[in-house]
Amino acid sequence: MKAIVVTFFVCSLFLFSCNTKDPKITEAETLIQNLKKEGQSVGWSVTVSIDGKIVMSEGFGYGNLEQQTPVYPNKTRFRIGSISKALTAAGLGVLIEQGKIDLDAPVQKYVPDFPEKKYPITVRQVAGHIAGIRHYNGTEFLSAKHYETVTEGLDIFKNDTLLFEPGTKYSYSSYGFNLLSAVMEAASGEEFLSYMKKAVFEPLQMTQTLPEYHDSIVPFRSGYYTTTEDGKDINAPYVDNSYKWAGGGFLSTTEDLIKFGNAMLNNVLFSEDVTKELTTSQKTSDGKEAGYGMGFFIRETSHGRKYFGHTGGSIGGTSNLMIFPEKKMVIAATTNDSNSKVGKLDDLVEFFFKK
Repeated sequence: MKAIVVTFFVCSLFLFSCNTKDPKITEAETLIQNLKKEGQSVGWSVTVSIDGKIVMSEGFGYGNLEQQTPVYPNKTRFRIGSISKALTAAGLGVLIEQGKIDLDAPVQKYVPDFPEKKYPITVRQVAGHIAGIRHYNGTEFLSAKHYETVTEGLDIFKNDTLLFEPGTKYSYSSYGFNLLSAVMEAASGEEFLSYMKKAVFEPLQMTQTLPEYHDSIVPFRSGYYTTTEDGKDINAPYVDNSYKWAGGGFLSTTEDLIKFGNAMLNNVLFSEDVTKELTTSQKTSDGKEAGYGMGFFIRETSHGRKYFGHTGGSIGGTSNLMIFPEKKMVIAATTNDSNSKVGKLDDLVEFFFKK
């Protein structure tokens, strides 16, 4: 009899809490549902924190469409694409803090086998996309080849001519982060993926963040989808992201990304000076702002809210991480499709700024 009463009491509390959800959060959910519908997405995960406290963490749609598995913000692991660059930059920041890396040294100081070009290339330039290293060509974004090491991934582009004299222009390059990861291996004395786990993921308790290995069993790994022109959801083409671990090869959850964003706001991994170095826009030689520091875009929303962060675009996954120092707010959003509207979060940002 007592067990029945206790069960009824717990269930009553649960129902009460469900029925008393903040109506303002329901408004935010509607904004997200509209974006999900607009992009014909299969699944979304969105987590928001203010002053280090999670104020919203919700899954929408399916993490795995075939199995009809819901999205769990604390467990569903999505491809985060180029948000991987921000994580890699944090690993770089730890090396800066430890005095193990010279940002203005030529990359050959750390990777002597990387071919010398017409002009010298510095680590800082590589991390800020002003080194002149090219981005993807042709169908390289669909690479299904497995690369065992970071240095193998350099073979894709290392013999190509620079696009311009380093420092004179900004040109986004995921391959630049291949080179940066090789630099970090040499500076840390550790294999890149092991170093990232030890220096970034473990200290921040990012237990759901890892490189994507296709031959491994990864609990709660999302499916990967794309949408045909007639609106049909299909499985995305097979790719192997080992060719770009540092620039786009990690899986994560939105709640892990929130931990990362708050660590950046609170200088957990390194000093405020290092955070500023990573999140202050570099300038080209003519004095123009690049809009990118090292691993982080520096932007503002359409409503004028300044932030730093990164977006990510993968085959079967898109993502957005926005960090707002003014409000101590972090927003992380991930999806399991190639063409979502996850980059259009300005209205959601404004909602939480005014909440």
